[in-house]
Amino acid sequence: MRYPKLRELKEAIRSLFSRPYTLNFPKEPSMPAAKFRGKPEYHKDDCVGCGACAEVCPSSTIKLTDDLKTHTRTLVLRLDSCLFCGNCQANCITEKGIMLSDKYDLATYERESAVESVEKELFVCEHCECIIGAKDHIKFLAKKLGILAYGNPTLILVNQDRLSLKHKNGSEFGAKAPLESIDNRPVMFKVLCPKCRREAMLKDEYGK
Repeated sequence: MRYPKLRELKEAIRSLFSRPYTLNFPKEPSMPAAKFRGKPEYHKDDCVGCGACAEVCPSSTIKLTDDLKTHTRTLVLRLDSCLFCGNCQANCITEKGIMLSDKYDLATYERESAVESVEKELFVCEHCECIIGAKDHIKFLAKKLGILAYGNPTLILVNQDRLSLKHKNGSEFGAKAPLESIDNRPVMFKVLCPKCRREAMLKDEYGK
C-alpha cells in the first residue's frame, strides 16, 4: 500500500476547513464581472424603432415586422439564438434603445418565452399608404436636425403632432379618407413619403 505524501495529506486536511473556491450558484446569486455581455434588453422609452439592431445582427436573431393594418412595427429578439456579440448595442442610434445587461441565467423549458420585444407606432404616407417610418424615429430625426427639420413638411407635421389645415367649421381637409388625387393644395399639409412629396411639389410649382 502506498502512503500519501505529507504535502498531499496537509492539503487534504486544509481543504476540509477552508472555504470552497467555487461559487454557491444557483443557490445564491452571482454577480458577473464588469463589462459582462449578458441578456440584451430593449428600453421602450429610448428605442425609436429604427431597425438598426436588426440590420447589424450577424445571426439574424432580431426580426422586424411591420403591420399596415394596425400601423405598428414590432422588433423581436430571440435569446435562444443570440450570440451576445453586442452589435445591436454598439449600433443603436440612441445608444440606449437596446443594451446588454448582466443577466446570464436564461435557461428555460419554453423557447417562446426566451424573447425580448418592443412595439412602435408607424407613420404611413397618406396618399400611397407606404411606410415612412416609426413615429419615434422620425421625431428623433427632427430633433437631431433642429431648425433644419422645418425644410420638410412631413417632419414639421410629425414634430408638431400633426398640424393641419382646417375648414371654417373645424373639420380637417381629407383627415379621414386617403387622398384620391395628389393634385390639390391641402396635400402639402399631409404626411407624405418622399416620392409623393416630390410629386406634390412639382404639381404645386408647375401644375404638372
